Amino acid sequence: MAVLRPHLALNVSDVERAIPFYAALFGTEPEKVKPGYAKFSVTEPAINFTLNEGGRAGGLGAFNHAGIQVASTEDVLAAKERLVAAGLAAFDEMDTTCCYARQDKIWVRDPDGTPWEVFATHEDSATERGQECACGATSCACAVEGTEHLCCA
Repeated sequence: MAVLRPHLALNVSDVERAIPFYAALFGTEPEKVKPGYAKFSVTEPAINFTLNEGGRAGGLGAFNHAGIQVASTEDVLAAKERLVAAGLAAFDEMDTTCCYARQDKIWVRDPDGTPWEVFATHEDSATERGQECACGATSCACAVEGTEHLCCA
């Protein structure tokens, strides 16, 4: 699997207020800024870091979700195959709009319920997400409709 970089998403109370801090911390300005959202593509250390405006509910505090950005849909599907072979439930979100980008992705949760995504980004989007998560999540970290009982805490 071609790993491009790890992904970390944090919930913040005010994205505009948080941007200067993280720009100074990483030494780079955000690559994308939208209402309630900012994405930093940091070179050193290599990380896809996003800020998502919202509460800190669900027991995760500031943590929203983590992920691994890969090069292609084939890499996403290879990760799914590996996770399913290990006995883990992985949920598809193919050709979805999330975080102002069209993506193919899968979701899995660790034993403590921490959401992880493996995703490939195809193009930017003018909208944050396509349809709302059925589990009522405020981020993109949810499973496909009909599987909420397996992923939403």
